Amino acid sequence: MSGKTYPYSAATALAQSLGKIDQETQAVVPPIHVATTYLRGTDNSYPNGRVYSRADNPTYQPVEALLCQLEQGHEALLFGSGMAAATAVFQGLRPGDHVLAPKVMYWSLRNWLLNFATDWGLQIEFIDMTDVDTLARHLQPQRTKLVWLETPGNPLWCVSDIAAIAEHAHAAGAKVAVDSTCATPLLSQPLVLGADIVMHSATKYLNGHSDVIAGALITARDDAYWQRIRLVRSQGGAVPSPHDAAQLLRGMRTMHLRVRESCSTAQFIAEQLEQHEAVAEVLYPGLPSFAGHAIARQQMHGGFGGMLSVRLRDGAAAAIHVAAHTRLWKRATSLGGVESLIEHRASIEGTGTPALTIYYVCRAASRTNTNCSRIFCKP
Repeated sequence: MSGKTYPYSAATALAQSLGKIDQETQAVVPPIHVATTYLRGTDNSYPNGRVYSRADNPTYQPVEALLCQLEQGHEALLFGSGMAAATAVFQGLRPGDHVLAPKVMYWSLRNWLLNFATDWGLQIEFIDMTDVDTLARHLQPQRTKLVWLETPGNPLWCVSDIAAIAEHAHAAGAKVAVDSTCATPLLSQPLVLGADIVMHSATKYLNGHSDVIAGALITARDDAYWQRIRLVRSQGGAVPSPHDAAQLLRGMRTMHLRVRESCSTAQFIAEQLEQHEAVAEVLYPGLPSFAGHAIARQQMHGGFGGMLSVRLRDGAAAAIHVAAHTRLWKRATSLGGVESLIEHRASIEGTGTPALTIYYVCRAASRTNTNCSRIFCKP
């Protein structure tokens, strides 16, 4: 799937969908293929290489080829959701394998690791992934099979040093997989930095319109581990519908514009809120005051993402009140869409959350329509 390198910019690759034209109809938009099965040849083979839509639907290919190009990978696979993509990485392991994961990460996946993955036999250890020395101490050579990163990490947006972690992990015989959903392929390319697999919840910035659930994995190379992941997808059926794949491609055509605006707006609002009297701390990688700012500048290019979190001086009750009374932002769960969303994460995640009194903003409104002095309503 890696094929010939597209000679133009990432923005052009997205807008043009790699410039592919349907050869049968000369259509500039790829067709949607709804067939579930494919004919065998007279010699009992499959002449076009397709057996069953669950693994071989051609509607997936334009999106997979585009993601492969953006991430500079060997092959990409679409999944039915971000969770389906992420869990496939762990299902490609074997019971008894040791896994290192960050303490700060997407809450649904953390719960899955604490329950299903642990019950299945994986040895999951959660560590501070922003500290490379901590990672080095917890790696168990030849026993640790996977290091899972999420950077920036939801919901504190902490940043992990992908290149340094990959170097330590590979020396110990472990693979490195990175959830790069919030960074997108436009801001960070984990495979280039040394990771083995990059994961995206395509529901978020890739699609960007809050109307498709999908996920994706991109690998740096083909190997036995990747083949196991491919089997997890095809045999488990964790794939999107052809219509969702086509809608995802449509959304990706404007991703370069949406991500650029989201980064610009988030940076502006983070700087404004940092000066607000009600705010104790703003967590955003683009702020010089942020603990992971230096690493973010090394491995993120073109912006620091559209996500930020805020700690309020008056605690949880004030944060919940603010989340319920904003005028512009909508109180809902997700990120990466064209809407501006806000939540109090601690009350959603429950016991054990790192969110504390945080609420987060998914994509803030255009700067010309945002008056930060009006964000906080008085109780």
